[in-house]
Amino acid sequence: MARRSAPPGSGPAYYSGAPSRRGALADPNESAFSAFMREEVWAPEKFPGNISILVGVSVFLGGIAAMRTWGELMIPA
Repeated sequence: MARRSAPPGSGPAYYSGAPSRRGALADPNESAFSAFMREEVWAPEKFPGNISILVGVSVFLGGIAAMRTWGELMIPA
């Protein structure tokens, strides 16, 4: 069986060749927290996942609040 290989000059398969996001766009005086917020929270490509996490946490906390408020009504008398 013949072995297929990558085209000549394509480079290693594990290296994308794209510049990193922390390259020239990052401010050298930016704190780690503000870099995290910019890259993980406010990034448009991560918006659907962040909304999903927010909805899940809201439903969880709403369930806790509902049980604390109306939990006694669920106990049969």
